[in-house]
Amino acid sequence: MIEQVISILEGEFPDATIALNFEGEFQLLVAVILSAQCTDERVNKVTPALFARFPRVEDFAQCDIEELEKLIYSTGFYRAKAKNIRAAAVMIVEEFGGAVPSEMESLLRLPGVARKTANVVMWTAFGRAEGIVVDTHVIRISGLLGLVSAKLSAVKNAVKIEKELCEIVPHNKWGGFAHLLILHGRKTCIARRPRCGECVLNKICPSAKPVPVVAGQ
Repeated sequence: MIEQVISILEGEFPDATIALNFEGEFQLLVAVILSAQCTDERVNKVTPALFARFPRVEDFAQCDIEELEKLIYSTGFYRAKAKNIRAAAVMIVEEFGGAVPSEMESLLRLPGVARKTANVVMWTAFGRAEGIVVDTHVIRISGLLGLVSAKLSAVKNAVKIEKELCEIVPHNKWGGFAHLLILHGRKTCIARRPRCGECVLNKICPSAKPVPVVAGQ
């Protein structure tokens, strides 16, 4: 079934890619950290002024934390995000020569970086897929499609969901898989009002709601 899901969604979204706007690895890292519990659209409204004020990783490492908080306030959880972004910038400058590390183990050492963020950076910045990005869309839709166990989907266990998905998704599809589900979740499989009647996966989705039959047709 996974091959069908991927094939159908690739046909629906042939240019599936990250929706965040950025230039370079560090801006990508910052944008992904800001996207936690926030829409990509909101992040893209915040980052132009943010990156204009702090164009280099060194600028973030030396920035005034209160100014940074004000610039990212609308993305939510701004205090924690500001603290992590500056701390990550400091570590990158002091331990990695000012360059975002390209190894998973090193990325995971950065403040504010967990598996999801590291997977996004690894694939988008360095073209290396060492796992599958698991966000709310991926958790929900992979559960609805029966790709992962209902129990894991219900408790939103991202680590175990990633492991299960990595076992069934072909390795050469790991990098783009999440983008397909994310775009499908935004366009059709909307959490509160799924459009099952318009869904390209309707015929193979075990959770699809029956399309109502109009009298006289």
